[in-house]
Amino acid sequence: MSPLPDCTGALVAGGKATRLGGAAKGLLRAGGEPIAARSLRLFGELFAGALIVANDPAPYAALGAPIVADVVAGKGAPGGLHAALAAAPTPWVFTAGCDMPFLSREGILLLAARREGVEAVIVEWQGRLEPLHAFWSRACLPYVARRLADGDPSLQSLGRGVRAAIVREGDWRAVDPEGRAFENANTPADAARLGLER
Repeated sequence: MSPLPDCTGALVAGGKATRLGGAAKGLLRAGGEPIAARSLRLFGELFAGALIVANDPAPYAALGAPIVADVVAGKGAPGGLHAALAAAPTPWVFTAGCDMPFLSREGILLLAARREGVEAVIVEWQGRLEPLHAFWSRACLPYVARRLADGDPSLQSLGRGVRAAIVREGDWRAVDPEGRAFENANTPADAARLGLER
């Protein structure tokens, strides 16, 4: 049995990746393997299930995970969070960007242990919340839906608007001293710096 059977892992892959020439960011390779495949394998070890949020399913179809599209189009990562919460069959969702190559079991379990009595668990790193690499309860769904209906909220504002446990930087450094888990590849320079290949 997975250690977190009340949770679904969700890879958010909905963006157009314009700064990467339209390439599917989750298919960038780390150690010869697509980032998304690595993340889904980790999710399979930890969670009851996994899904991918992508408005174009074609690039990710071969990975074997269910793919869901945004329910509310054109809202970026907040829309991806909303889609994940709406689709997940479990009370909790762990979200991560499809282009985050350094997710770790230790980091995810550290966050999971802080879920009691809250609606989300989010790391604060270098003065900013990291709400794309976070646990979100499905109890957040009505709030997120309302905010999307009202405008274009940032993930930061959504994280600050729910009852969240904030994991301080010093605590996070115990498992990830350099904040590698929050790295992602938005540009060709990012991909090169992170050692990723197409």
